[in-house]
Amino acid sequence: MTLREKIAQVIREQGPIPFSRYMDICLYDPQFGYYSRAAEQFGKAGDFYTSSDVHAVFGRLLARQFEEMWRVLGSPPQIEILELGPGRGLFAQDVLDWSEKKFPDLLRALHYSLAEQSSGLRKRLEESLSGRLASGKASLTGASSAGGLQRALEPEIPLIIFANEVFDSLPVEVLSTQGKLLIADQNGRLVETWTAPSAEELDFLDRHSIHPEPGERVEAPLAAQSVMSQLSTMMAKGFLLIVDYGYTRKEQLAGRHRGTLMAFRRHSASPNPYEAPGEQDITAHVNFTALADAAERGGMQLHPLLTQSQFLLGIGEANQFADAFEECRLPQERAKVALQLKHLVTPVGMGEAFHVIIASKGLDPLEATSLSGLNFGRNLTT
Repeated sequence: MTLREKIAQVIREQGPIPFSRYMDICLYDPQFGYYSRAAEQFGKAGDFYTSSDVHAVFGRLLARQFEEMWRVLGSPPQIEILELGPGRGLFAQDVLDWSEKKFPDLLRALHYSLAEQSSGLRKRLEESLSGRLASGKASLTGASSAGGLQRALEPEIPLIIFANEVFDSLPVEVLSTQGKLLIADQNGRLVETWTAPSAEELDFLDRHSIHPEPGERVEAPLAAQSVMSQLSTMMAKGFLLIVDYGYTRKEQLAGRHRGTLMAFRRHSASPNPYEAPGEQDITAHVNFTALADAAERGGMQLHPLLTQSQFLLGIGEANQFADAFEECRLPQERAKVALQLKHLVTPVGMGEAFHVIIASKGLDPLEATSLSGLNFGRNLTT
């Protein structure tokens, strides 16, 4: 059975399914889903890059920021970092290795939890982080595309939650002037049909988004709201750090980011999410306004929305990005690293396309303003 056949079977048994259900099956089906496949999705040979694929400096800079967060939290004897969607574990490995070298006090206090639901990627993590897992310094925890998140330590232990390109892959509803998008099966073909949107979906558009105009489609990322609400309840004291691409409601009202659903395969983008179910990534830009509201309703204090460029420059400028260049012995090596760093921080690379949400909970908001990542662009407003 192929994934397309499995989707058709679900439709025959349940009737037309919401687009969010279709997207969830395509990405997270345990047997055929995109993130469950054995094929390599990341890096040059895969379908997309993440910042950790570019250079270890991304993890090293974040290790520096995590160490600052730990100190702002009072240097507790125990702290947990919970990474959502850790993939192959490159970022976790970079953070742990650099902390061992540069921030031993943090490493002694740290437990690193990896929330990954894909069985294939969990096996990769067991291999790539075998030493850390065996020592008890890291652990695999439960995760689900619609919640089911768990942490390893007790709720009162301070927590840092980190998510890099996770929220863009959570299932979304698609709405138009015709209503809410459903996927039906017609003689073995997947076809679109429409039904009346729910009160919750219309309320989301009223509060956080825009109502579609004729011929236009917009997304309602209700799963992301649910995950954010759950994350807020998991944390008594700590920080939330999200890196992703997306938009604010203000940008939508200005006519931008209206209908962002895309599919990615072999570094090529397509607007057709039905072309290769289970063989292509499906994403939608993140609604930062909605996420910020969900976090605030969960008791978190939001800090100004930054670009990845502003965030990384804020961390790295104090020591002139020594984390990136420390191991360079030859001019050619330094030149190569400089190009990789440029890709992370400049507008032509990932620097302006990605944004950073930082939120804190259980401490005076002024305490968090000392973080170097917040120093660049402090006067920006969300």
